[in-house]
Amino acid sequence: MLPSEIVKGLQELTAMTRQGVEALFEAEIELADAERDLDLLEHKAFVEAQGTVADRNALARLEAAEARWTRDVCKAKVNRVKTKLKALEGEIMANATMSKIMQAEMKL
Repeated sequence: MLPSEIVKGLQELTAMTRQGVEALFEAEIELADAERDLDLLEHKAFVEAQGTVADRNALARLEAAEARWTRDVCKAKVNRVKTKLKALEGEIMANATMSKIMQAEMKL
């Protein structure tokens, strides 16, 4: 691998990391919206339900099941973006290490 290829690879990985940071921000906003929607729906369903507190809790959870699923999917998106960012960081470190090795070999 040529030094210019390593530099190009690092530039591409850095650009991907910037995109990943933006994607993480968007995913976190989406998660916050989903959590707000879940809370509102669940609390409203609890207030409107009849029966004991346990019954009202159960009915509210049932009523909010779809919103809970949406929130869980949003959490999964956030975790996926974080995992991708960690993988990119690892690739950047590997390329930086290769660059240093090549630099040391050139000095010999």
